[in-house]
Amino acid sequence: MNRASSREAGILLVIFPTVIYGGVSLLGLLINDPRYQENALRQDLWRAGHAHAGVLLILALVCLRYVDETKLPSWLREFVRRSVPLSAILLPLGFFLSVLSPDATSPNAFIYFAYLGAVSLTVGLLVLGVGLLRART
Repeated sequence: MNRASSREAGILLVIFPTVIYGGVSLLGLLINDPRYQENALRQDLWRAGHAHAGVLLILALVCLRYVDETKLPSWLREFVRRSVPLSAILLPLGFFLSVLSPDATSPNAFIYFAYLGAVSLTVGLLVLGVGLLRART
């Protein structure tokens, strides 16, 4: 793993405890906050946000392991190093902020951050995949 990927991995590992804290916070809301328990949409989107944050951070770490083995120009390797972790921020952000109000009955415009995160993830994974296929030939 080169220095840029190693640095990015270190940052992601330092950030990871925030996902753990988020899980503990959600557990506290489920147990202690009746208003949270009454809003199924908010529960579902916050649960999805938390799950996506954790899974995408792990996926970002996996991608960092492979990005240096690609046959890509340095700017595209850097793009992959940023796009997958960015999706781990944007997707959950969309889920959380779109139902921030305890009385929300539908997601607000912040849900579009989730779509932006999905695009960032998809493009980053496609670029990484093509780079790895090119490296094998």
